[in-house]
Amino acid sequence: MQETLNLDQNPPLHKTSVSGSTSDKDWTGNKNSIFKTLGASSHTEKEREENDFYATDPKAIELLCELEKFNEWIWENACGEGHLSKELQKQGYQVYSSDLIDRGYGHSGIDFLQYDKTWYGDIITNPPYKFAKEFIEKSLEILRDGNKCAMFLKFNFLKEKQEKNFLQNILQRKFM
Repeated sequence: MQETLNLDQNPPLHKTSVSGSTSDKDWTGNKNSIFKTLGASSHTEKEREENDFYATDPKAIELLCELEKFNEWIWENACGEGHLSKELQKQGYQVYSSDLIDRGYGHSGIDFLQYDKTWYGDIITNPPYKFAKEFIEKSLEILRDGNKCAMFLKFNFLKEKQEKNFLQNILQRKFM
């Protein structure tokens, strides 16, 4: 059963606990989550994890935050086991962590693609690759002008012709 996201007090007045996941795994999460170039790896459809879960090394957030400043509130809407959310909190941000799948961290059962209100913070996430385009579109749709969207994607995303055309059409907005 999916939880309905109600952010009438948007950004929410609570933050996700820093206590972490119920598992004892480190950021790699599983055997397929090995950090490769830019925090993403390439897998064939046969090798892909069922729900497209590949954890990103928290070092990626560290490096991103050295280059860019974000709104106090960040929505990490594909939080997995909380690796990026925890690092964002260490960097001093208020983080709303959610995911469609329950991985023991954040608010589970939240379908980000169904959210239909304005989000007044920024969005940073490593979306499921098969829904990357939809996550980008939804983020840009719900963000207030001037707010930021940062997505950790495979480099191959830029190589695919339809995604390349898609990105060229949205570059009028600040997009990282």
